[in-house]
Amino acid sequence: MHVQVNSNHIPGSVELHEWVGTTVEDRLERFDDFLTRVEVHISDENAQKAGADDKRCQIEARPKGHQAVSVTHKAESLQLAVDGAADKMQHALENLMGKLDTRVQSSGELNDPLLDEPPQSVKDAMLEEEFLEKQSELDK
Repeated sequence: MHVQVNSNHIPGSVELHEWVGTTVEDRLERFDDFLTRVEVHISDENAQKAGADDKRCQIEARPKGHQAVSVTHKAESLQLAVDGAADKMQHALENLMGKLDTRVQSSGELNDPLLDEPPQSVKDAMLEEEFLEKQSELDK
């Protein structure tokens, strides 16, 4: 899984990008074979001003063969925003995987050829009746 980190209105140092990438990658590690790429967008909503829910983290995961899944989390610190978004993405991917695992593969019709056959006890009784009829014809 490839994790790409983008920052907007936040000084994008190498350490910051490594920390964000590692945090998201660790949280989504169990989906490594299922995901092709993960994009993380971190931003400061109010630029230089402080405030509640000032930091924003959006994570977009791209599962193989499916449409992208995106989550967003806002918090007062960058660490809380990244952790919250990573948690949301983990739950979203678990939900998607659960839906894929429980997908109904049947159209609702029962096409089992064995269901058309009579049970073994019925077959045995029919064979026994045939045998007795043949024995009675031979005795006559």
